Amino acid sequence: MFEWYRGGSREEKKTFWACYLGWALDSYDTQIFSFLMPTLLATWSLSKGAAGAIGTVSLISAAIGGWFAGIVSDRIGRVKVLRLTVLWFTVFGVLAGFATSYDQMLIARVLQGLGFGGEWAVGAALMAEVTRPEHRGRALGFVQSGFCLGWIGAVLVATWALSYFPQPLGWRVAFWIGVVPAFLILLVCMRIRDSQMFMQVAHEARARKATLTSVFKPEYRRTSLLSSLMVLGLQAAGYVVAVWIPSLLTERGLNPRSMILSIVVMAVGAFCGFAFTASSCDKWGRRPTLTGMILCCGVVTLGYMFVPGNPLLIQFLGFLVGFFVIGIFAAVGPFLSELFPTRVRTTCMGFCYNVAKTLGAPAIAGVGVLSTHIGLATAIGASCLASYAISIVALLALPETKGVNLAELDAGANVRGEVLGRPSSVNVTGHL
Repeated sequence: MFEWYRGGSREEKKTFWACYLGWALDSYDTQIFSFLMPTLLATWSLSKGAAGAIGTVSLISAAIGGWFAGIVSDRIGRVKVLRLTVLWFTVFGVLAGFATSYDQMLIARVLQGLGFGGEWAVGAALMAEVTRPEHRGRALGFVQSGFCLGWIGAVLVATWALSYFPQPLGWRVAFWIGVVPAFLILLVCMRIRDSQMFMQVAHEARARKATLTSVFKPEYRRTSLLSSLMVLGLQAAGYVVAVWIPSLLTERGLNPRSMILSIVVMAVGAFCGFAFTASSCDKWGRRPTLTGMILCCGVVTLGYMFVPGNPLLIQFLGFLVGFFVIGIFAAVGPFLSELFPTRVRTTCMGFCYNVAKTLGAPAIAGVGVLSTHIGLATAIGASCLASYAISIVALLALPETKGVNLAELDAGANVRGEVLGRPSSVNVTGHL
């Protein structure tokens, strides 16, 4: 798993830490709202539907921000945009802590979301471009595991803040404390630079900069739309689980200490899932790994939501939910980064990953509304199964990309203008 890191260059290691810590903070700022939701429900007398709407609109704004950040990244460089996104979502996270009403919180989370979407696509593309092809799956998978650090940090900080401070102040402190790691991450980001691959392509293709419509050009359109559908299902299911699990555990009568244990167990499962998925991507391929993980996600979700059991069984199933439902995202970064050439990589990745958030985000609010009729567990389970069905259908229409050489991919795109994923003299998988 860590062979790529031990043999990596100094620049690879610095880039890894900038992307890893940036993604961890992104995860913290995204997930902290989930753990504060029960408090905000009581503080402002909100319905579950209204609370879910905040989660939905923040993901929609993340989609918009991610798409535009991808375009800007392809034009001015990954590192500059990475720094900007971290600074952006940190500032508006702090402002969310000053909200005095539902409307103010809604606006703050919408603006904060603009930074969430950009960080992932830019960081994943940057890491893909500095990593050797044979280790790309492991490297990007390990970066993705920063989600676990942010997730655990969110539950620990939220629990500590709500226990140590009066409730009206505690949830605000949980938002404000994110500024501390953000400062350290920005210091790390100041020490990295764009990949040589990007610099070369940017120099050679100055007249063909990425634009808002690049995604819809004939050579990218089919792959972009199919990738968006695949990620849509994974995003919808993943965010429904991440946002509503704390409320589900509260309904099941877990006290704060038991809830912390449940989330930590799930996060540990996610970390193990990231490690397994990342290694599997390099060993067996991107598409076989994703297919197997999606099928397991459906089975595990049903088990967690509908199988009654003792607390020990619930913890075990929680570990499996983290392993499969969250861990599957370790394969998304390498897969998407290898489908598109350098000059439009973050534009297309940002579109695929974040448009999926836009289309999948209503599932969060939908579960909140549906839960009033069929119960929260049933609503979560039904939403996840429908989402995974969409993902696997789209995945089967995409090509395998294991071992693809990004330089050859750039050459094929520049010289032939080929449509990725269709038969041609240069195969995106790197195999005849």
